[in-house]
Amino acid sequence: MERYTTQGEDDRESAVEAAALALQRGGLAVVPTDTVYGIAADAFDPAAVRALLAAKGRGREMPPPVLVSAATTLDALAVRVPGYARALVDEFWPGPLTLVCHQQTSLQWDLGETRGTVAVRMPDHDLTREILERTGPLAVSSANKTGMPAATDADQAEEMLGEDVDVIVDDGESPGGEASTIVDVTGTQGRVLRLGALSLERLNEVLEPLGATLVLEGEPPSAGDDPANTGPDGTSPDDQDPGPRADSEA
Repeated sequence: MERYTTQGEDDRESAVEAAALALQRGGLAVVPTDTVYGIAADAFDPAAVRALLAAKGRGREMPPPVLVSAATTLDALAVRVPGYARALVDEFWPGPLTLVCHQQTSLQWDLGETRGTVAVRMPDHDLTREILERTGPLAVSSANKTGMPAATDADQAEEMLGEDVDVIVDDGESPGGEASTIVDVTGTQGRVLRLGALSLERLNEVLEPLGATLVLEGEPPSAGDDPANTGPDGTSPDDQDPGPRADSEA
């Protein structure tokens, strides 16, 4: 395992290059994000994704989310994205919002038992996006062993995952320190699967003017509320269980 700091421009470039190269070769890297540190693998390399899950002590029933460098990549990975979800993307990407969407059926990857969905996020972290621009979409889960707190600095990540990864990029303390909020946009009602850096109230501030709202997982809509995906374009995708996602994302 090699560890890189990012204190100067040369160090930063070396760190980005080393992480990108390791990932392109099928290895694993610990990378900083705007929320917590993440453990990353090439999303289109099934063996690398399996190694990521094994490093965390997690099975295929907890597929990792995918980080992207640009919002436009969402349509390359997902289909039937409702208008209200695009409003959330416009407001909160890049940022601590993960959307669970119907995945493109043509994608040649194996993230685990996704049940036809993909969880996607664009991080608000320049260095992370620099790596993503070189590698393409990455499967990224929080940098921790399952059941342990997510790492918010490189030391914590190395203690838990140092023996399992090829590269650790040390960019100091995570600026956010709190995991992203995960929203399922695949059903007739938009659902918050996990609250994180964005509150339900903050999300609904954006959606209510559009006649849409989100609810917390397990809670029915309030009387008079419209399902979130009856937003701007009226899209109403079929109900589909997105699978367990609530604890799997940076």
